[in-house]
Amino acid sequence: MNRMMTRMTSLLALVVCASASAADIDWSKVDQAMGKKGSDQPGGIHKYGLPRSDLNVTVDGVAIKPTLALGSWLAFQPAGDGAMFMGDLVLTDTEVSPVMQRLIEGGVEITAVHNHLLRTSVPVFYMHVGGHGDPVKLAEALHTSLALSKTPFAQATAPATAAPLELDTAALEKVLGYKGTVNNGVYQFSIPRAEAISEGGMNVPPSMGTATALNFQPTGGGKAAITGDFVLLGSEVNPILKALREHGIEVTALHSHMIDDSPHLFFMHFWANDDAQRLARGLRSALDLANLKRGS
Repeated sequence: MNRMMTRMTSLLALVVCASASAADIDWSKVDQAMGKKGSDQPGGIHKYGLPRSDLNVTVDGVAIKPTLALGSWLAFQPAGDGAMFMGDLVLTDTEVSPVMQRLIEGGVEITAVHNHLLRTSVPVFYMHVGGHGDPVKLAEALHTSLALSKTPFAQATAPATAAPLELDTAALEKVLGYKGTVNNGVYQFSIPRAEAISEGGMNVPPSMGTATALNFQPTGGGKAAITGDFVLLGSEVNPILKALREHGIEVTALHSHMIDDSPHLFFMHFWANDDAQRLARGLRSALDLANLKRGS
């Protein structure tokens, strides 16, 4: 018994030491390797936003803002003796193959490649990536790979004064039951699931892409283009798909983003351009069918 207790204590000490060394990651060195400054998020996450501001994409005549549906991102969190990361890369059809090849050479895992929207004026795809190891080496591999695309790395300069959104955001929040935030011309809602989510045994917090995202871009006259994705269990997929369709919201893609996640999740992307309040009521009917954290 004493020997067993000693071994358990030793193992616990190793875990604590590994976690402590991971918590000491020098994110400035990772930023340097990435070629862009990241931001610290809740739960010890270090995240990079890489909006495809170089692309001019329209859907059904609506010019898509990067914050609506063209935002590449990469998120790191300490894990064991290094870091794990996940991300979503926005790429044109001609960029997918060369970027993928370089990622493979750099030891980065590809977990999904698919569309999010239909009828885009420029063929746009989304490549989900992940990995574990030395965060600086991972960042170098990601930067080298993305250099084969036209993804901008320069820090965006925020306007001195942001133009007010032509949306009744308070009414949207009342209908949806959640608080939103303004992000470069788009009103965004991020809604975590109620259950804990893991990938390969590691906890995956909402800031690493496991929260339902609802984005509203004003299109004039009280209307908005909406897109994003519902993060769902398999049992929730068809009830929510039907609810969205019944409210005039098009389902544009259904797929997984991760390979070894628990519980296994499906991501349902959507699109509509109509009266913002009417669309919010449709989204609310779908939200009520999912196991989400209420009032977050």
